[in-house]
Amino acid sequence: MALINLSQVSKRFIKGKETITIFDHLDFAVPEGDFVALMGPSGSGKTTLLNLLGAIDRPTSGEISFDGQRIDNLGDGQLAHWRSTHVGFIFQFYNLMPMLTAAQNVELPLLLTKLNRARRRQNVDAALKVVELPDRSSHYPREMSGGQQQRVAIARAIVSDPQLLLCDEPTGDLDRTTANEILSMLQLLNKDLGKTIVMVTHDPEAAKFATRTLHLDKGKFVDRDLAA
Repeated sequence: MALINLSQVSKRFIKGKETITIFDHLDFAVPEGDFVALMGPSGSGKTTLLNLLGAIDRPTSGEISFDGQRIDNLGDGQLAHWRSTHVGFIFQFYNLMPMLTAAQNVELPLLLTKLNRARRRQNVDAALKVVELPDRSSHYPREMSGGQQQRVAIARAIVSDPQLLLCDEPTGDLDRTTANEILSMLQLLNKDLGKTIVMVTHDPEAAKFATRTLHLDKGKFVDRDLAA
């Protein structure tokens, strides 16, 4: 069964007097427990697709469903709650708050929940253990390497135990050795913890860590393996 499904989704932007079509009646399904690498040239629609999957953006037309429930027609408040519960985001440049410690950065998504302080702390400690950084909880981003900062970002993404992880060039700013460590960690989250992962990457070596690789070009899949 597909965890998330796009059915006949179109996405258009208005730029001045011009209408730019990114997707035109796109179908796309991600089975639960999948690890998909999305590749393609700049401007092919990869990041737009991630934004649609994470409900950061809405389709112009078509339907998006998650675990059998439509989400494209939810209100803004409902979508914000849905994202905080079901989706974790991992970015290329970590997006950590420089004035907060690693633990405080990881805790940020939990501030939107009803968990008390003690339970939030338990979840933060558990997430930092998963990414093998329990000894860096009181360190600030400036005191950590790029790889360590990305591990903190991964901990932040999984601290609320989401089903879906969306990764936008998660190793694009890292050297090969550190990138492979991060990708191995994503594999562990997929295989051992059952996280469904969709990862945008330009790196063929990074794509090898995924279960399957799909190629986008001008808003279309050029080799399709979309079995739900």
